[in-house]
Amino acid sequence: MDAQRFEALADAHGGLIARWPAEAQDAAYDWLARAPEEAQAVLTDALALDEALSVLRPPQPSAGLRDRVLAAAPRARSGWSLGRLLAGAGVGAALAAASVAGVMIGTLVGGAPVTASDEAVMAALADEDWIVLPETESQS
Repeated sequence: MDAQRFEALADAHGGLIARWPAEAQDAAYDWLARAPEEAQAVLTDALALDEALSVLRPPQPSAGLRDRVLAAAPRARSGWSLGRLLAGAGVGAALAAASVAGVMIGTLVGGAPVTASDEAVMAALADEDWIVLPETESQS
């Protein structure tokens, strides 16, 4: 650490090295041991500034300013609104319609009669060794 870095840290973090970032403290104590007069002068100035700043209090806003800010602030909205209610109803209606459509399609398709040729096709797809022969009318 050099004098410039030590002074920059004192300006930024104050006159107590213990309040400085942990990674800079060891180097700061080393600098204090190597150049005690220069380092102590920097720390003394920083402590004086710390003390001067500690007595300052931020100004309080006037009652008129506070009232104007509160009047200009947007009002809190209630949890329920017509838009939210309709959006929820729309989602519910869409789910209900999808359910009804699924039941209707299942009823229409699932109720189709299975023919002998359908069974043969399904068996052929399931078993490679199956030979599909066309149905012939028996000649009796």
